[in-house]
Amino acid sequence: MPKTRSTDEALSRAAVLALIAQAELTPKPGLADTRDLQARATGADLLALRWSAKALAPGFAAMAAAARRPGEPSRTLREELGAIGRCAEWTMARAGGGAATGPLHHGALWVMGLLVAAAALRPGAGPDEVTATAKRIADHPDRGAPRRPSPGSQVSATYGAPGVRGEARAAFPHVRRALDALSRARAAGATETQARLDALLTVMSTLQDTGPLYRAGPPGLRRVKEGAHTVLEAGGAATPEGAAALAALDADLRELGIAPRGSAVLLAGALFLDSLPAPAAMASLVWRGPSADVG
Repeated sequence: MPKTRSTDEALSRAAVLALIAQAELTPKPGLADTRDLQARATGADLLALRWSAKALAPGFAAMAAAARRPGEPSRTLREELGAIGRCAEWTMARAGGGAATGPLHHGALWVMGLLVAAAALRPGAGPDEVTATAKRIADHPDRGAPRRPSPGSQVSATYGAPGVRGEARAAFPHVRRALDALSRARAAGATETQARLDALLTVMSTLQDTGPLYRAGPPGLRRVKEGAHTVLEAGGAATPEGAAALAALDADLRELGIAPRGSAVLLAGALFLDSLPAPAAMASLVWRGPSADVG
């Protein structure tokens, strides 16, 4: 029992650190990062973000424990994960993750909760097996889910965008693409920060992100996709040309108020899977922290 509890806590810790690493990644185009999260006047300071992410740790550990009990994806598990997630969201709000940090974690609870549960069901499995297991969980309905439509569900209905729930039911293709982009950038000699930025841009270049659609409709989403593609075509964050294109995209999206939060959430999912060790090391999970180098 102690070993399984330690494993649950390790998965929870990895999920929280992945959220924090994604939030700290700088410069993210159109997204909150260390440049503005330290501005206490806005209430969106980095300390509050870290605190609210850490407040999710018990919820993630409970999701891992819930997944181990049946040992297989089921409707009962799906509904239990939903109930835990709603409690975790309330706890996060009480910890200070309100309007300033809530949007950064709301979608992440769905993504990370499924991935944590899937990793608990398949200890030591690779990303493909974990995401396939997460899909099997997501395929079940949750009778306890709120009936009121969210902005994301409204956008999905209007434009046919799958959203994070569609991503889950497709076995998280953009999480896997982000992992591939991380591997390619690292192999090419990029710093860890540059590799993570390239992974984010890879997701942005193809994801039907409901955030930009909600804010600016299809033209806004095209701007995100085309801008991300331009950075990658210029060589990515590791090249001077790519860094210049990234700065231009960031300025453009910030001026328009377009934030591709769905892409950031899926990057956090990729960073979580990237951190998972082999089964023998699961109980002493160690996170590869974000590099301080940029550009």
